[in-house]
Amino acid sequence: MEQIYVVMLVVLGILALIDLVVGVSNDAVNFLNSAIGSKAVSFKTIMIVASIGVACGALFSSGMMEIARSGIFVPSMFSFNDVMIIFLAVMITDILLLDVFNSMGLPTSTTVSIIFELLGAAVCLALYHIYISEDSTQSLGTYINTKKATEIVSSILLSVLLSFGLGSLVQYISRIIFTFQYEKRLKYIGSLFGGLAITAITFFILIKGLKGVSFVSKETYGWIQDNQLMIIGINFVFFTLLSQALISVFKINILRVIIIIGTFALALAFAGNDLVNFIGVPIAAYNSYEIFSASGLSGDKLMMGALADETIVAPFYFLAFAGLVMVVTLWTSKKARSVIETGVNLSRQGDGVEKFSPNMLSRFIVRSGVYLGMGINYFLPQSVQLKIDKQFEKPEVKGKKRKDEPAFDMVRASVNLMIASILISIGTSLKLPLSTTYVTFMVAMGTSFADRAWDRESAVYRVAGVFNVIGGWFVTAMVAFFGAFVMALILKLGEVYAFIGLLVLLAIILYRSARRHSKKQKEEEELVKLKREDIVTINEIISESSMQISRVIGATNKVYSDVIDNLGLQDLAKLKENKKALKKLEKEVDELKSNVYYFIKNLDETSVEASKFYIMILGYLQDMIQSLAFITQNSYSHINNNHKQLKFNQIRDLKSIDTDVQKLFDTIESIFENKNFDQLDEVLREKATILNNVSELIQKQITRIRTVETSPKNSKLYFALLLETNDLIKATMNLLELFQEFNIHVKNKK
Repeated sequence: MEQIYVVMLVVLGILALIDLVVGVSNDAVNFLNSAIGSKAVSFKTIMIVASIGVACGALFSSGMMEIARSGIFVPSMFSFNDVMIIFLAVMITDILLLDVFNSMGLPTSTTVSIIFELLGAAVCLALYHIYISEDSTQSLGTYINTKKATEIVSSILLSVLLSFGLGSLVQYISRIIFTFQYEKRLKYIGSLFGGLAITAITFFILIKGLKGVSFVSKETYGWIQDNQLMIIGINFVFFTLLSQALISVFKINILRVIIIIGTFALALAFAGNDLVNFIGVPIAAYNSYEIFSASGLSGDKLMMGALADETIVAPFYFLAFAGLVMVVTLWTSKKARSVIETGVNLSRQGDGVEKFSPNMLSRFIVRSGVYLGMGINYFLPQSVQLKIDKQFEKPEVKGKKRKDEPAFDMVRASVNLMIASILISIGTSLKLPLSTTYVTFMVAMGTSFADRAWDRESAVYRVAGVFNVIGGWFVTAMVAFFGAFVMALILKLGEVYAFIGLLVLLAIILYRSARRHSKKQKEEEELVKLKREDIVTINEIISESSMQISRVIGATNKVYSDVIDNLGLQDLAKLKENKKALKKLEKEVDELKSNVYYFIKNLDETSVEASKFYIMILGYLQDMIQSLAFITQNSYSHINNNHKQLKFNQIRDLKSIDTDVQKLFDTIESIFENKNFDQLDEVLREKATILNNVSELIQKQITRIRTVETSPKNSKLYFALLLETNDLIKATMNLLELFQEFNIHVKNKK
């Protein structure tokens, strides 16, 4: 029996590696957002600073993983076999949960997930023991540390509200002082701001980063806590003088220094304190196995009271290896980039393509905010309003592509890091289990709100995004609890068979998740190519629009042909896939239309006449998509409602038109892909022929209705498909005629 525990221990070690990867992918947003969003330094420099911080945090961690060993459940109430089941259930659930959030690009709290997973698995086995011993459920409190769980829940609400409110207030004051043109004012008051910010961040390292560090004794750490005000005062004076020297003598932008130090500090604290979320459980399992090996008892008989011993620490080589894995993940994880992108986009200064759709709650909040603002302005003197508005005026940046501009400036990035550091320091000194993720994300949202990044153009989307993320946090706790509960129950009842089955299932899910994310990323990269904003000449417009036409025509051709085939086969599942493909196509064209403003703005003076051409091209593409949407939706609804199948003659006729459309679209796609625009004349000559074929089929159906047709629903669908096909072909031909005219016009000008 002992061999199975060795296998479980090895599996837990492998799961720890996977959990490190998915955990770092999620938590990288905590310390990289501000530096990446502000583009204060190069991406490579940011990653090097963060890597050093992560490595130091991991190496200096004491490995006191008591939260995994005894913080949530009472180990003396569980056997060795029980705690191994709890640890396995927790790790499997944690990896699945974090991978789902990473794939969605949403940041969540690894602290909350691990705590509620421990709670769920422990409650499951506690209830199991209560049931078999016929004890009262009131004895559950002897198995579980309920106080800690209550603290965690209350800290969620506290961190969300406090972080957003304080971030908003400090950013509003900072913006009024510095404005968006902060370079001049930094010379005079930058040293004070630098002294305050760096003091807050270094104090954060002392209080949060060095808590429990192996080379700092308890006496030293106690002295730091007892003399906090004196340390803050000395640091403030020293860093203010140092900041002034950097600004005046070395001509260094103090905001860059703040951002680099802040990134290092948060990375250090993340690795030093959040490491327990990833390897705490496997190390606790390793400690448990050591106790079991020395006991000589069976796994069911040995109670794990010794696991609560506070002198147990993690081996140094475990921490060093964990630090290495975290650094490698930081550089290589594509999912980490997705999570970071969500945080940066929601706090972005200015508009752009929004990731989240507005909902009723976000609309209500924005509308209420607008009315509140109007009410405040009613009582505020006009001169004060104008003075405040002037401080928030953004300078127009010329010569920079929109993708190269920072999402927000360095003043906001510095405030993000400073406020997050202060709040986490206070929370730690008060022994409040604040989540790093919750604090850093909500501070970023608060500063972006105060900075007027959420204007009338984007507010409803940003608010919806924030509620999506916050909602995900609460879902994390519930899913973590019930997921671990179910996993523990399966492992307890299914024993070895359940153990093997769950591992196979986990491997399959992670493999499929990785493939889906890779496919999604490729699609997004292709979409980025279609949304160029650096087009300035007419030739570039022709080249760009021909590429877009080729892509849309190719996708339209595939969806149309698939719909006709699947309608004939009555394949509802594949018609549903066609709807998804159509949604993707609609989104691409819609994003191209959203980009028109920047497209027109970037054109040079000699190419402005091309704006109307490009807008009309997009209009025809949208007409094509609308016809395709009508065909797809009606075909799906017909089969979904279990109406009669189309007659053989009707399917045959639709396939004949599909063949014509396929041939037409294949030719058009080839022309635009290879830019052989001289062949457009030949295609346009086919217009009358293909439209006549559609007209003949409409007449044939009229004849059928007069003689043999008995299904009104079939006739409705058949006519709808033919009429929309007719519109699809017309929109396509109109697009070709427009393109040909413009191409000839450009050639004649030359």
